[in-house]
Amino acid sequence: MSQTTIVVAETTAPAASTQATTAGTAAADETGHTTESTAAEGGHKGAFPPMDATTFPSQIFWLVIFFTLLYLLMSRLALPKMAAVLEKRHKAIESDLSRASALKHETEAAIQHYEKSLADARANAQGIAAETRSKIAAEIEAERSALEKTLSAKLAEAEARISATKARAMQDVHEVAAETAAEIVSALTGAPVSKDQAARAIAGLKG
Repeated sequence: MSQTTIVVAETTAPAASTQATTAGTAAADETGHTTESTAAEGGHKGAFPPMDATTFPSQIFWLVIFFTLLYLLMSRLALPKMAAVLEKRHKAIESDLSRASALKHETEAAIQHYEKSLADARANAQGIAAETRSKIAAEIEAERSALEKTLSAKLAEAEARISATKARAMQDVHEVAAETAAEIVSALTGAPVSKDQAARAIAGLKG
């Protein structure tokens, strides 16, 4: 009974020792990995790469390369297109300005022509008005003269008719007066008196 217990104890002791050794090795490995990872992380916590002086030559090299490529790209592609667009725009502006200037000159010429035509029309209208007034005045004067002549002729004719009528009336008055006087004298004296005698007597009285 005691011998069996001793044998089991001896057998168990090497197994425990082996487990302890394995555990120690694992702990050491974990400790090493932890140390390495900590060292690696510590290395990444150094200076910012663009600010690291050790990388300046490579940075300058690539900067020159990219700047040269960018310059070539801009000078060969972008800048010529931009220059062509600007030149086209400049020519379009100059064309618009030239056209606007030509239209302005044409407008000024049209305005001057219109003003000249208007002045000529006014002058012609004034000349026509003056000529018309002169013509109308001449016609009025001619009609007035003709009317005056007609009126003068009619007045002379009327005066002649009036004179003739007056003469005939006076002749009739004389005859009536002579007859009346002859009848009065005959009635007063009882002697017959002719009309001629009475007329001569009346004419003698007037003379």
